[in-house]
Amino acid sequence: MQTAKELLKSVEGQFDPSKVPGADTVFHFVLSGDKGGDFTVVVKNDKCIITEGLSGDPKCTIKSTDEVFENVMTGKMNPTMAVMGGKLRISNIGEMMKFAKPFGLI
Repeated sequence: MQTAKELLKSVEGQFDPSKVPGADTVFHFVLSGDKGGDFTVVVKNDKCIITEGLSGDPKCTIKSTDEVFENVMTGKMNPTMAVMGGKLRISNIGEMMKFAKPFGLI
């Protein structure tokens, strides 16, 4: 099974800029655990670039454990239930929902 880090990095290749033309945003992912880490996702100029570490001013921050993130990304856990149960914390649900399809998350 892919790790949380590998799953998040795969979003770069799945990103579909046609779903959010002209998008300009920054996400921070804070994933605790041995297979997690801190990541910055920048969407600008029809590109999605993911780097390790936190940089820039995020419009949305997602916090979770590596295990919960892996389960959500692989479909083993319902993302709505993870949010409602406090296992997946999203600072700006609207921003996350706007990018869920372009990121290949739903």
